[in-house]
Amino acid sequence: MNEIALITGGASGIGLAIAKRFAAGGIKVVIIGRDTAKLKAACRIIGPDTDFFSCDLADLDAIPSLVQQIIDRYGRIDILVNNAGINLKKEILDVTDDEYQKIILTNQTSVFCITRAVAGFMKEQGEGCILNISSMASIYGIPYVVAYTASKSAIEGMTRAMAVELSPSGIRVNCIAPGFIKTNMSSLALEKDPERKKKVLSRTPMGRLGKPEEVANAAYFLVSEEASFITGVVLPVDGGNSIGF
Repeated sequence: MNEIALITGGASGIGLAIAKRFAAGGIKVVIIGRDTAKLKAACRIIGPDTDFFSCDLADLDAIPSLVQQIIDRYGRIDILVNNAGINLKKEILDVTDDEYQKIILTNQTSVFCITRAVAGFMKEQGEGCILNISSMASIYGIPYVVAYTASKSAIEGMTRAMAVELSPSGIRVNCIAPGFIKTNMSSLALEKDPERKKKVLSRTPMGRLGKPEEVANAAYFLVSEEASFITGVVLPVDGGNSIGF
């Protein structure tokens, strides 16, 4: 029987790459997002053994019923990848309370909410894997992204706390902290800011941007049996950027 993987934000970027890698490895992939058209297009790219559910994860009240629908359809959830997230680039003095809370709600609170719902079923199953996607922003002091940084720092702390609490129930919890990865969004941002791109590459020992597929390969490893004794780790996939001088 195929494992069932639920991937939030699975219609584009890193989430789509993870979905494609999982599907190639024989995992039944269910992607979650807000845009039905994008989800349908992503399913065509990922392959025939793919499904999607449309949901705005910022609507916390909708999450338990979403998870129940997936359980009703497939009977189990073996893997949860918390990848969905939003960003805000703005000077700290100009960030409003509402803007700050919107980032925290989407990037952190919704992750807790969906993980709580899925972990309840995984505990009944006696096994499961949860993989959170963080960011190098949790390590660095990057200007103009204070809310995003706070949310991703929290994700890494939550990963460790969840791992300690859930691992005795057979549920492993890990995290990936991607470096500068070449997605459509990041490429556009860096091309518009050549000085920033130069700085990024100069402190990355491998001297290039990462590929979404490279993050996906790490994700596939962490949810596989090859990582069966690994829990509570935050794995940088960054070409050495986090240790670059």
